[in-house]
Amino acid sequence: MHFHDRDQLVYASRGVMTVHTGNEVWVVPTHRAVWIPLGIPHKITMSGDVAMRTLYFEARLVHNLPQECCVVNVTPLLRELILHACVMGALKKTNQKHLNVVRLVIDQLRGIELVPLRLRHPSDVRAGRVAQALLANPSDQRPLMKVCRSVGTSKRTIERLFLNELGMTLGKWRQQLRLMHAMHFLAEGAKVTHAALEAGYSTPSAFISMFRKTLGTTPTAYFRASSGR
Repeated sequence: MHFHDRDQLVYASRGVMTVHTGNEVWVVPTHRAVWIPLGIPHKITMSGDVAMRTLYFEARLVHNLPQECCVVNVTPLLRELILHACVMGALKKTNQKHLNVVRLVIDQLRGIELVPLRLRHPSDVRAGRVAQALLANPSDQRPLMKVCRSVGTSKRTIERLFLNELGMTLGKWRQQLRLMHAMHFLAEGAKVTHAALEAGYSTPSAFISMFRKTLGTTPTAYFRASSGR
């Protein structure tokens, strides 16, 4: 775990990154990026072959992005600007060419699209035990009632704890976990059927339906757009 005294945009140009910040996790697929505000302790782990680029911003240089971590889509123009800026090295305000690049990057960040690839961990001990049981085996097919009973609590209690602390049901939390788990397989080139089964879905069609509902498109189209960039 570490932190920076500047805001940070970490772009996955290849592979999948997972960002951990205390009790929260973000999955960053290929051609997406994670925004990490200054001062937030975090660590980044890699899945498979990963290439990444990082831009650091002076405090308050970018105003529109949240003051917490978030995963964002990266437009083709922003991608090229990130790669170009990293080749140029530290950019100086006194250099007009550098200043033009900075302004273009900030302009692209103003209209950036957030991606719902975030998973918060409950702090309550009972809810935490259920979360850890699901994290240990995202493809677990057991009904949530049985998962809760296996760690010595009731589903009704856990539902209340998840809603009060995280603002979502246990079922929604499990769905988000499965989506993020499947993302690792899809980004590494796995077939949709394989990713769906690894994420605990009995059929690819059920997984595709959930994927479309969450991200607005199918898994194939989502990653085809990535490769096209």
